[in-house]
Amino acid sequence: MSALFQTIAGWFSSRMAPAAAAALPVRLGGRGSFSATTTPARVHGFDQPLVWVVVTLLLWGLVMVYSASIAMPDNPRFANYSHTHFLVRHVVSIGVAFVGALIAFQVPVQTWEKVAPWLFVASLVLLIAVLVPFIGKGVNGARRWISLGILNFQPSELAKFAVLLYAADYMVRKMDVKERFFRAVAPMAVAVAIVGLLLLAEPDMGAFMVIAVIAMGILFLGGVNARMFFLIAAILVVAFSLMIALSDWRRERIFAYLDPWTEKYALGKGYQLSHSLIAIGRGEIFGVGLGGSVEKLHWLPEAHTDFLLAVIGEEFGLIGVLTVIGLFLWLTRRIMHIGRQAIALDRVFAGLVAQGVGIWMGFQSFINMGVNLGALPTKGLTLPLMSYGGSAILLNMIAIAVVLRIDFENRQMMHGGRA
Repeated sequence: MSALFQTIAGWFSSRMAPAAAAALPVRLGGRGSFSATTTPARVHGFDQPLVWVVVTLLLWGLVMVYSASIAMPDNPRFANYSHTHFLVRHVVSIGVAFVGALIAFQVPVQTWEKVAPWLFVASLVLLIAVLVPFIGKGVNGARRWISLGILNFQPSELAKFAVLLYAADYMVRKMDVKERFFRAVAPMAVAVAIVGLLLLAEPDMGAFMVIAVIAMGILFLGGVNARMFFLIAAILVVAFSLMIALSDWRRERIFAYLDPWTEKYALGKGYQLSHSLIAIGRGEIFGVGLGGSVEKLHWLPEAHTDFLLAVIGEEFGLIGVLTVIGLFLWLTRRIMHIGRQAIALDRVFAGLVAQGVGIWMGFQSFINMGVNLGALPTKGLTLPLMSYGGSAILLNMIAIAVVLRIDFENRQMMHGGRA
């Protein structure tokens, strides 16, 4: 398989070689750049272990989506679907995501920096469009999708990526005033608040939480004063607490999380959590075996999306759950390392983008795992790279491809090439 990666690296290099003799841009304090001519440099590859981990998560997720959804056509609601319906759609989603990732890898990081504000505006337009009748598609009381035929696109997934790029670009532009709250933080806070209001209108509080944490993380890593950071964190905690306190159904979710086994919640708000815990409990140490889950047989709702980890826990046991946790820990750590390496090379935007992707993957997987294990209240967030969902897989893969591009350019610069 190493030969396959070398072939792919050669395929990339054949398209990048003509620009290898151009000028080497070096950022000066995050504000400007100068050029130094350089000789053509050969391609030094990309992070193969990172690719292997991503491929492992994708393939394992594909198997588990099939396992978790194979019995769904037995439900009258899905009676017209074949037993491979969700498997085929997930394979198509991965195929589309792979093509999208290949295209994203070809885009220089400098180009992402230029288009960041426009991509953010485009995400706002789509978040507004999804709320418009006959454009947005409603499912289970939430209007979060735009139908594109072969897949339903979820604008909130694009918003995560767009806010990530915009926040990184914003911090690079505000390096001179990052110690001043109203000039450095307030405009970004307003942008995130606008996105949050649109997401809460869907409603999609989970996506808003992820976006808020991504933006906060990038501000902190970008050098915002620690006192300002903790002030922002306190404001967000108060805001989310008020959202829960002022919403009856969100408040009920919290009470159901605290005791999902009571008669009041066992068949209502606590139903998913209680059956997720039953599934994980049945798995014990080594699991009941692939395909042996009972909870996926119409007991555990959304088993192929939000609660895929519960099915993994039932079929692969504690060993399977710990393996998934370990893979995401390694993935997050490796992405953060690539970001630190880019910053060390004075590529501030690239470094903040990579670290933002690390925060995204790490935080969202942490929330999903916490919900499945009963450590956090139920929240509609998928497990990155594994759960069923076309737009989520697409944007996850594009984000990973951008990180690989950052690593690729890091390696070029360290070997005398140009980014």
